[in-house]
Amino acid sequence: MSTSLEQFGYQQQLKRVLSTADLIIYGMILMVPIAPFAIFGFVWEDSRGMVPLAYLLGMIGMAFTAASYAQMSRAFPMAGSVYTYAQRGLSDFAGFFAGWMILLDYILVPALLYLVSAVALRPLFPDVPEQLWLAGFIAFNAIANLIGIQFTARANKYLLVFELIALALFIAFGLAALYSGVGAGGLTLKPVYDASAFSLATVAGATSIAVLSFLGFDGISTLSEENVGGANSVGRATLLALLVVGSLFIVQTWIATDLARGMRFSSPATAFYEISDRAAGTWLKILMLAATVVSSGIANAMAAQAAVSRILFAMARDRKLPAALGRVHARYKTPHVSTLTVSVISLVVGVFFSNHIDDLSRVVNFGALTGFLLLHLSVINHYFLRQRSGNWIHHLLFPLAGFAVIGYVLYEMDGAAKIMGACWIGAGFVYYGVLTFLRKKPVALEV
Repeated sequence: MSTSLEQFGYQQQLKRVLSTADLIIYGMILMVPIAPFAIFGFVWEDSRGMVPLAYLLGMIGMAFTAASYAQMSRAFPMAGSVYTYAQRGLSDFAGFFAGWMILLDYILVPALLYLVSAVALRPLFPDVPEQLWLAGFIAFNAIANLIGIQFTARANKYLLVFELIALALFIAFGLAALYSGVGAGGLTLKPVYDASAFSLATVAGATSIAVLSFLGFDGISTLSEENVGGANSVGRATLLALLVVGSLFIVQTWIATDLARGMRFSSPATAFYEISDRAAGTWLKILMLAATVVSSGIANAMAAQAAVSRILFAMARDRKLPAALGRVHARYKTPHVSTLTVSVISLVVGVFFSNHIDDLSRVVNFGALTGFLLLHLSVINHYFLRQRSGNWIHHLLFPLAGFAVIGYVLYEMDGAAKIMGACWIGAGFVYYGVLTFLRKKPVALEV
């Protein structure tokens, strides 16, 4: 594997310890198998009760993006994710902006996850300041990522088990409640297709929300230089993680939707927890709330911090960011400067947006989706145009379908998110212009 990396002009610096199974677990942690808990009520409202249908369509749509990641990770098995793929598949300029846009998502996501978890803990521990929870989550995840990706991978396994146990309990008690007469009195087809409520506009609008639950599978590609499974392992893990978690999304929302028949929620944000209370009582509601806190504040945030630190590392290595961000710890073989930088940013952003979580949540997905657009174009340009592969399905039709799905989701996104995203793009142009001016010419890579 070191030879394949050296042929692109890099030396093996990060420690190769991750198996394909580790990558799948990492992807599942990033996507969060219980992600619908937090946004179920919002998808419920927009889909008019057809929540599992929205998740099914979302999984199909994101499968095209996962397929493009699989193609590019095979061609360029390096850290950096979409930054590397657009850089090598399109141009150095496109690569910079792909990395710049994905950073908008990745570098803000940990702070958002910490805040969501801190706010969720407020009813259980009203006397504990949210800033204390914020600092505690950040410190724990920073130490875990500094020790090494092997420790993070081991922790991920235990955290994933906890999430899956909580999900299994909801499924078991939810089904028991259904078939004892609660809600719809059993599983029905209405959550998948309700003729009285179905319309393309309704389902499409709900899917634009549900599809955001899948964001995170792309983080697997940031560990390309730390896996031991070969060039195909990243792509394989990306697709498998998406399919497994997507199936779990559909199952849990199907049960929840039938359980919710006839209910009126006090708030969309608490809908899933109210359904859990209906299924088995307060203890299940509290367990689902605790599972959300652990999955967001620890598991997902830990994985997200590992991902963004690798992107900072890759961009710094190519002199697109300060060189210090590309330093690797002599003992732990981790990008420690990048990791600590992300921790500091998370703390500052978390404190600044502590009373404006809605504003922070509006913009975190804009960057990732914009980066996905460049990813699909990279596949078409690298394989179909440059190499003339002749593979119409994987190198043209699939990327075009993925581009269309992502483009639609961006079109349906909140206007404030578009404005903040445009500001970030403008800042990127200024930063790239400064880089070019200081070096007197753009830095181009041979591809």
